[in-house]
Amino acid sequence: MSEKKFKFLHYVNQFYGQIGGEDKAGQHPVIKPGPIGPGIALEKFFEGRAEIIATIICGDNYFAENQESTAKEILTLVNKYKFDGLIAGPAFSSGRYGIGCGTICAKLREKLKIPVVTAMFPENPAVELFKKDVFILKTGASVSSMRSIIPNLSKFLIRLAGGEKIGSPDDEGYIPQGYKVNVWDKERGATRAINMLLKKMKGESFITEASVPKFDSIVPAAPFSKLSEAVIALVTSGGIVPKGNPDHIRASNADKFAKYSIAGLDTFVSDEYESAHAGYDVVYANNDPNRVLPLDAVRQFEREGIIGKLFDYYYATVGNLTTVSNAMQFGYDIGNELKKSGVDGVILTST
Repeated sequence: MSEKKFKFLHYVNQFYGQIGGEDKAGQHPVIKPGPIGPGIALEKFFEGRAEIIATIICGDNYFAENQESTAKEILTLVNKYKFDGLIAGPAFSSGRYGIGCGTICAKLREKLKIPVVTAMFPENPAVELFKKDVFILKTGASVSSMRSIIPNLSKFLIRLAGGEKIGSPDDEGYIPQGYKVNVWDKERGATRAINMLLKKMKGESFITEASVPKFDSIVPAAPFSKLSEAVIALVTSGGIVPKGNPDHIRASNADKFAKYSIAGLDTFVSDEYESAHAGYDVVYANNDPNRVLPLDAVRQFEREGIIGKLFDYYYATVGNLTTVSNAMQFGYDIGNELKKSGVDGVILTST
């Protein structure tokens, strides 16, 4: 193992870079000397074998909306540094942050041939985009798993930079990259297969050697026979709620949805409704909530006879950082309620 003291860069978003919150999500890339935010903790676990010489900071919106040009900007910024690797994040379940982490890791690995590593929740949408090209360590859904992932990130990059062999995803804690690797085992394949079969027949647990991805099979609903007679409901993950958020729906990682009456209501007004969402700039949504949940337009459809009737209630939650498992449960619960209420179709809006 090399005794060289490595020099690393660290990529973070505007929040962890201590520039600001969602109001600074448009921050263009900047680079500052030394560790900042989680980088300070990362450096402690290098145990003297490495240091973070600079921190790259970029707003989530800026990167997500300008991926190619932002990557080029960052490559220009880092040209003046001599470094041995990059850590990005961790991004947890934040999709925009994950896009930034994954993109900069992939670009620096491709252009500069350096080791890179990031960390995300497996359900982060960026995982599918970058897992084949970048080591992505597993995290929990929220920042509460920061303490456990920081040591793993530090040690993993040290090993990469030192040229150590990296083992399997199960052994190392990174998300599978889809590659098949030949390994030697003390038992031949036929014996292992029979042993797995016997365990399966006995109802015992076993670990397969050839896992197959599982995909949901969704059968599309039949089209409306007559839209002009259909009852249509409004559902949103854009966080439109009565002023004050009376049901306390979380601004991120939502654990509930709520149901509100719109009987006799023709439009949402800013004095009475707002967005509880923390994943986008809500200024325009708060000025006119119909921009996210188009009650005014659907009422017009109702008056013109394009639809039969608008259901008297709408359902709302927040999609920001919400886990797939929670989102699926919301969908089942809302769907069942609407079906029992005689609703024929749903307009589902996001952000």
